[in-house]
Amino acid sequence: MKTLQGKYIGLRALEPEDLEFLYQIENDESIWELSNTQTPYSKFLLEQYLENAHKDIFEAKQLRLVITSLEHKTFGLVDIFDFDPKNKRAGIGILISNPEDRDKGYGSEALSLVIKYCFKHLFLHQLYANIDEHNVKSLKLFETQGFKKIGLKEDWNFNGISFSNEYILQLITN
Repeated sequence: MKTLQGKYIGLRALEPEDLEFLYQIENDESIWELSNTQTPYSKFLLEQYLENAHKDIFEAKQLRLVITSLEHKTFGLVDIFDFDPKNKRAGIGILISNPEDRDKGYGSEALSLVIKYCFKHLFLHQLYANIDEHNVKSLKLFETQGFKKIGLKEDWNFNGISFSNEYILQLITN
């Protein structure tokens, strides 16, 4: 089996055709809190981003992969960020964009695939994730894949009304 191909989903690089999908996600205010976004993105800026998405992770220090079904339906995104090849670590974020596609195992399979990719092809020693304490489903998803809570950042995120805590989770390979 290919590293980025699972039983039900696959991960692939961004394509120019993903512009509308990215535009919808980046401008969906309901998920801005998850990505610490505060302003909308124009199609022009996203086109520029897509033009540079071909850059190697070693140069860009990040990689965004699209989660698709085997029939090429787009489900969401996986981000590898803060890529640090010297210290062999990176951060991981995942989003299943449509609420109707959540809780069907796509996120779990995508996370499993990206973990294997990071350890096998990027030769990383550890991955980490930052997850709001109230995002119980994401905490469970990452813990199911072997991530451990290693710390709590108190009053870390402000949603315009109140502060919330954020866990940092870590997965270290043997």
